[in-house]
Amino acid sequence: MTENQQTREPVKVFLVDDHALFRAGVRTELDSITDDVRVVGEAGSVAEAVAGIARTKPQVVLLDVHMPDGGGAEVLRRVRPELPDVVFLALSVSDAAEDVIAVIRAGARGYVTKTISSKELVRAVVRVSDGDAVFSPRLAGFVLDAFADRPGSAPISDPDLDLLTPRERDVLRLLARGYAYKEIASELFISVKTVETHVSSVLRKTQLSNRYELSRWASDRRLV
Repeated sequence: MTENQQTREPVKVFLVDDHALFRAGVRTELDSITDDVRVVGEAGSVAEAVAGIARTKPQVVLLDVHMPDGGGAEVLRRVRPELPDVVFLALSVSDAAEDVIAVIRAGARGYVTKTISSKELVRAVVRVSDGDAVFSPRLAGFVLDAFADRPGSAPISDPDLDLLTPRERDVLRLLARGYAYKEIASELFISVKTVETHVSSVLRKTQLSNRYELSRWASDRRLV
């Protein structure tokens, strides 16, 4: 162990998973094998996660992808605007490309599967807290394919983005770049009233409440 590792404060971790036994197992493992991380809370639903993360202010959230009331992407959508410094690391049984891409697009810093060993999980938590992106073997390729814009890359579906019409995406892209409504109208050859209608529709579909949140949402999905 290096001098830096000996003197650094433990990384504060919050667990989000709808299986209580799994959360208990992860907490026990992390608490027993290392002083590098400290579990400060846990939650079994989206609502509990949002409240618990706001209360404990962890550095890293270990986040399940699938939960009955919305899943990891919903936690990210509700927490990140208020607590942008919290880092999310997906921890899931799924290694499906669409799950990986959806949660990374929503703002997670990495994605590891539940087959990971306890020591590897500790290393992953410490790395994402230091700013690295961490993926289980094979999963990083999904992200590279989705974001590299390489010829032959298979497009990855984003269910939230797929709700928007092409014109709504055009309006959102310009809005996120800082254009005023009048400028968007001029750029797209539509009326200001039509721009307002499109923005209202996007807000409703994304369940966001203001232009700032829309801009972050668009940036997370590489629309800008």
